[in-house]
Formats: sequence, structure tokens, C-alpha cells
Amino acid sequence: MTVSRRGFLGAGGLALAGASMISGRTQAASLPEAPTMTEATMQPPLYPKSGPDYQPVVTLNGWTLPWRQNGDWKEFHLVAEPVVRELAPGMKAHLWGYNGQSPGPTIEAVEGDKVRIFVTNKLPENTAVHWHGQLLPNGMDGVGGLTQPHIPPGKTFVYEFVLQKSGTFMYHPHSDEMVQMAMGMMGFFVVHPRDPAERRVDRDFVFLLNAFDIEAGSYVPRVNEMTDFNLWCWNTRVFPGIDPLVVRQGDKVRVRFGNLTMTNHPIHMHGYDFKVTGTDGGWVPEGAAWPEVSIDVAVGQMRAFEFVADAPGDWAIHCHKSHHTMNAMGHDVRTFIGVNMNKTAPALKKIAPGYMPMGGAGMGEMGSMEMPLPDNTLPMMTGYGQFGPIEMGGMFSVVKVRPGLAHDDYKDPGWYKHPEGTVAYEWTGEKLAEPARGTSPDSGVKATEFRAVDPRKRPVRAAKAGGHGNH
Repeated sequence: MTVSRRGFLGAGGLALAGASMISGRTQAASLPEAPTMTEATMQPPLYPKSGPDYQPVVTLNGWTLPWRQNGDWKEFHLVAEPVVRELAPGMKAHLWGYNGQSPGPTIEAVEGDKVRIFVTNKLPENTAVHWHGQLLPNGMDGVGGLTQPHIPPGKTFVYEFVLQKSGTFMYHPHSDEMVQMAMGMMGFFVVHPRDPAERRVDRDFVFLLNAFDIEAGSYVPRVNEMTDFNLWCWNTRVFPGIDPLVVRQGDKVRVRFGNLTMTNHPIHMHGYDFKVTGTDGGWVPEGAAWPEVSIDVAVGQMRAFEFVADAPGDWAIHCHKSHHTMNAMGHDVRTFIGVNMNKTAPALKKIAPGYMPMGGAGMGEMGSMEMPLPDNTLPMMTGYGQFGPIEMGGMFSVVKVRPGLAHDDYKDPGWYKHPEGTVAYEWTGEKLAEPARGTSPDSGVKATEFRAVDPRKRPVRAAKAGGHGNH
């Protein structure tokens, strides 16, 4: 972890920073340091040093914000600022975020805690922070202009409220929201139960779903885009840049995620069925938790599911919208499946040297091709496994279940060593008989051109002699 110049004193406290102008009752001399992060990989969980015990979360490609205990208050410091985030090796984006990253650090606390959150604005415009899903006084809700003045550039505001319930929450701006969220401003907020035994798990993973439209060769997202995104991210990372979820065999595991994109995402995990145990409204009663292998999360929603990791292996976890497991897709690319390009390719190469005909037999070949790319972009498919190209990108990762890991070991264990005879293989025995094939159904009806007629409008007929044209 890389922190700002004075560092921090672990989970129990932060070093003090110099005075700066703040609003609220808190004096400037007590403004805590704001740690920053430059690493793009998952940081170790931040175990509590005092107060109720809990199993801390780990944030995919992220970290938890340290706090300072000041009397009855847990104090955090967020800095809204421009950041540079590597989406995957080979591509960086110039975004806005918090404390050096997009998304910002995860805030973790306990039900009943009194939290004081300092927010310093280092953006070129006003901002405000909404604590998505929290029950709090109206004036702390963070909607600029409605419940509070906007935070001007260079100023620090203070939010103070009591955490009334445990669960899974988010934070994000409610000030020029379209631009600021499209630029990557968001973060996770986890509140643990007061009772350490309630809802206890062995590993607790969190990540946010977000998306960008960044043209090849550019670095700043197109903030006015509403539907045609080309980079689908978990915590502003795309596969193969997304951390694996490393799990000890036998662990009880929770996965929490929130959706701040512009569409829904059916999140599917291989190898297991799981129980949906949390939503935006809080915990699902244990007797009402329902089994799934995929759970859809709509825009602005949170979901949590749990499973016991009893099956070792490398199990895929991904969005089940197929375009969301691709990187930097060009949506105007023509479909050439079934087209023989042998005759046209030479002519195209004359006007476009280096042209390579692709797509006549599908797009899977792109997963193993090495070809020059424009600056600062990614291939549509990338990432290799032990058996070759995985042919995925975007919202895709791997749940790596292994026996014998330490309880706090989240290091990538490498690829799973399959027991002999448990991997699909090529048949090399006796040639199989050709199966019987039927023909496709054909009604024999040819395509017909239809013309719609509004039955409310009568056709105009020629007027009869001595009559009226509308009779």
C-alpha cells in the first residue's frame, strides 16, 4: 500500500494532516490524513484493532480505507480527485476517483458505529457524496443543492451519522452525477453486524460493476455515452486484469457486488449453486434465501450471495451478457461468418496494407492472435489459461478453490492441478458413426411484402355524379 506522506497508524488511527478549511463542527486541526493507493491489485483485509470483531472484506483490485478512532467517532477521509487507473496491462484511463483510485477505497465499519467522513474536493468542479442505501439524517444524504450545499473545489465538508443497520452499501456523487460517475467516482461501503457471530463467513469479497466508453488511442471516457460502452469492468478493471477470488476449500464464502453501470448484469458462477443472502434492502432472512447459479443485478442495486467452497478447481465467474465478457469491442464490425475472403483479401490489402481477413469462421481466433493494436487499447479477447487462450475479456474472473490455504492467504495459487482422468479430452478411438440428421423445417412460404393499412381511415373513392365524395 502506498500512503500519503505522513502514513497512517493502522486500523486504529491515522496520522494528523495540516490544517485546511473545513465545514461542520469539527476543527481543522483534527482533520485526519487521507491515505492514497497506487497498487492495482487486491490489498490484504484490514482487521479491526478494537471494538467488535468481524471478518473484514477484501476488495477485488482494491483496498479498505483506514480510520481513526476519535472519542465515540470513527473518522475517515476521502479525497475526490483526478486519478490514473490501469484497466488491464497495456491500457490506462484518466479518470476521477477517490484517494488515488477508481473506485475509491472500501469503507468498513460496524452497525451502531458513529462515523465522521471528511470529503475533500480536488476536482475542477463542485461535488457531493451520497451514501447509497444508508439510513441517515436528510442533511447528510449528500444530494448537492437539495440536502446540502455543493462542495466547491479546494474545500472539505464533513458527514456525520450513525450506522443504523448492517449490510452492503455504496457511495457515489450526487453532483454533476452523469459526468462524475461516468468518470469513475464510486466506492463500496460495508457495515458488519454488531454481533460477531451474526452472518459470519470465512471470506468476504466485494466489487463494483462499472463501464466506460474509451476510444482506441484516447485516455478519457466519453461521458455522454448512454448505451454503447466498450469496456465492462469490475472495480474499473477488465479481464485479465481482474483479481481471482482465492478461497480455501471448506470456507464459507460471501460475494457482494453493486451495479453502477447503465444496464443490468446477470452474474453467473460455475461449479456451485449459491444462496442469495443480501439485497439493497438488507439481509434476506435465512429461511427465505433462495438458491441460484446466476443472479441479476439491476442499475443501482446491490446483491450478496454465499456458498460453501467444497469443490476444488478454477471456476469461472462472469456476467452472462456475452458482449460484457469482451474488451474494447467495435460495435460497427461487419459479420463475415460463412464468407470466403480469399478473393477479396488481396484487393483489400492493396488499399489497407497489413489487412488480415478474420471472422469467416467465428471470432475465437482473435484469442490467440498477436497483432499490433492502436495505442492505449486492448484486444477484444485476451488472457491465457493452462490449456490455451481463454477468449474472454471484460467482466470475467476465476474463483480458485484450493485445500490447505491459510485463513488469510489470498495470493494467486496458480492453475488448478486436475486429478488424472478428470479433464475433457480428444477422442482417438474407433471412428464414430455419423449421426442421423434431419432437415430444417420449411413451410414453403416465400417472403412477402406487406403493407399496413390503418382501419380507421377509409380509402378515398371517386365521387359519384350528384353525390358527395365522402359517401
